[in-house]
Amino acid sequence: MEQLIKLVSEKTGISSDQAKGAVDTVLGFLKDKIPGIGGQLDGLMSGNLGGLADMAKDKLGL
Repeated sequence: MEQLIKLVSEKTGISSDQAKGAVDTVLGFLKDKIPGIGGQLDGLMSGNLGGLADMAKDKLGL
C-alpha cells in the first residue's frame, strides 16, 4: 500500500497523509461498489504492488 500512496503523492503533489486518505477512500468505494472484491483488494494492498503500480501507470498514461 505504501507504494501506491507514494505514487499518488508524487503524481498529484499532495502530502503522503493526503494521499493515504485518497487511497483509503478509493479502496473503500471500490469495496462498496464491486461485490466480492474486498478480499482481493486487501490481498493486493498487503503484498507487492510494484507490478500493479506499473500496470496502472501504463493504463493511465503516466
